[in-house]
Amino acid sequence: MSERLFGTDGVRGVANMPPMTAEMALAIGRATAHVCKRHNPRGPHRIVIGKDTRLSGYMLETALTAGICSMGVDVLLVGPMPTPGIAFITRSMRADAGLVISASHNPYQDNGIKIFSRDGYKLPDAEEDEIEALIRSKELDRHRPTADGIGRARRIDDAMGRYIVFCKNTVPEEVSLEGLKVVLDCANGATYKIAPIIFWELGAHVTAIHCEPDGTNINDRCGSQFTQDLSAKVREVGADVGLAFDGDGDRLIAVDEIGREMTGDHLLYIFARLLKQEGRLRNDLAISTVMSNFGLGVALRDLGIRHRMSKVGDRYVLETMRQENAVLGGESSGHIIFLEHHTTGDGIISALQLLVALRKSGCKLSELASGLRMYPQKMINVDVARKPPLESLPNVTRAIRAAEAELGEQGRVLIRYSGTQNMCRVMVEGPEEEVVDRLTRYLADVVRAATA
Repeated sequence: MSERLFGTDGVRGVANMPPMTAEMALAIGRATAHVCKRHNPRGPHRIVIGKDTRLSGYMLETALTAGICSMGVDVLLVGPMPTPGIAFITRSMRADAGLVISASHNPYQDNGIKIFSRDGYKLPDAEEDEIEALIRSKELDRHRPTADGIGRARRIDDAMGRYIVFCKNTVPEEVSLEGLKVVLDCANGATYKIAPIIFWELGAHVTAIHCEPDGTNINDRCGSQFTQDLSAKVREVGADVGLAFDGDGDRLIAVDEIGREMTGDHLLYIFARLLKQEGRLRNDLAISTVMSNFGLGVALRDLGIRHRMSKVGDRYVLETMRQENAVLGGESSGHIIFLEHHTTGDGIISALQLLVALRKSGCKLSELASGLRMYPQKMINVDVARKPPLESLPNVTRAIRAAEAELGEQGRVLIRYSGTQNMCRVMVEGPEEEVVDRLTRYLADVVRAATA
């Protein structure tokens, strides 16, 4: 390994190819178990493992389990469950860590491993570095328990029920979802069983689509990145709202009653306004990332809400929230974090809070989001063969300066490498569609040439 193993959201890649091989999963399991024992010498030691519905999850789950048990740590297997469910179960079971086998919104041939600490938060960079250092070294070869020192694995059969109750408890008792017509798109992923049960038990009239995972259809033209089927179904059944999750259930993208998509920026605006009205928006502050639309900051300021931006990635949103003592943060991609409810982004909880907002306001979803004017925005994902620092590429820096000069204070340019894929994201926002489109294509061509 020449590059850092952990990206912005754990380890990710094509399943059965480096770094997402069974051998690497075994090594990650061993190193994670050792770090848990090192940080908490008192036992017993237990690590939760959950996954989404990808075919390769069987292979990686088995390898992780073997690695953890080989270091004398027990494994608690929960099977397919949303990523935020693993965070909850880790805390609930007082386990040392929680491992999620998922590549989130990526296609089925990819997979990944992300790690939660014992308190349900994403593992800090320092501990990821510690795990990576152990994998690269030979230190673990000196730690091989034998006989009854080897760990055991067992399945937690009631994990789904525990998580269902946890999610339902985020809905105030005085708020009823009776009569709401809801369409759920579960992306053939980790929410396929749990989400329909939760919304039905709370009284909503539920229509569920893409709830038949076969190991290869997760995120396949469905879910939070592809809302066409959801929009069509909302219009067909006359639903009040459509709710789309991604493959591992930590994102939410909504569709209003006439089939228009609502991004994470729309949701963050709706939630921030409701929490401020109820006096629950601590420090009158909402956190988004630099990828949020320019219009979000303008709309929040109009509501008297302070706005801070973090680096891209829900872990960095959370980091900024904790630094700034905020209770609400999110990404335009649909990660929304309610710290009063959970330690991480949770698509189901976000969806429930959206229905609560609908009920409390008495408005339609299109009306709730009407105060946010989205500026024209275009993003092009450029495949790259390498990732040199952008500031080291003279042609790129000159092109950025020229684009920024043209936009002035009416827009912005953001160019960044993906933390999980070999691509560079080129984004431009501005007051006019034609200008935005032209500048984005120009900058994408410059980046493509410089990183070929």
